[in-house]
Amino acid sequence: MSLSTTPDREHDGKSRRSRRPEAVVLFWVANQMFAIAAGAVQEIRSTDSLAGAANEIEHSALPKVRHTLEWGRRTCYVVNAGMHFGLPITRPSLVLILRQMRAAVLVDRIDRMTEIAAVYPLPHAFTGEERHWYRGLAYVDDSVIPVVQPAGFLTAEEFAQLDCTAGGGGSQREMHGVVQA
Repeated sequence: MSLSTTPDREHDGKSRRSRRPEAVVLFWVANQMFAIAAGAVQEIRSTDSLAGAANEIEHSALPKVRHTLEWGRRTCYVVNAGMHFGLPITRPSLVLILRQMRAAVLVDRIDRMTEIAAVYPLPHAFTGEERHWYRGLAYVDDSVIPVVQPAGFLTAEEFAQLDCTAGGGGSQREMHGVVQA
């Protein structure tokens, strides 16, 4: 019995070629580049432009979330991406307001928008929380970039914990599904 991998490789190649490219936003946190699906981002704003819309959470249950952001008719929790990913402390200058989620993410800078051919599964070496943070990996300009899972910034339990700490900021509609806007 032969265990050739040729048919699988051919099949994988065909399925990769038939996939449609995905638009992503490349962003930096500390000295690490990440990608997030462009469709997952509602808006990108300067932190300076949010002065009147952001409120500090006095006793946050999660150190990575220190502010809420009033956006439209919803309250978003602002996640510091550096703290979330365990990277060195930086001074974020932009906030990514996520679509259909009650979360926004502080990042250092945007690199650009681009298309990726595929998102590859995480290697088995990823065994901790990062399995929830990332959808997979992508190749961009001869580099391997983690592709962020937008729902990985805050779990349902973390949203519930923050809603209690922030004074019950979630409306009944927001609480349905906890993370959806």
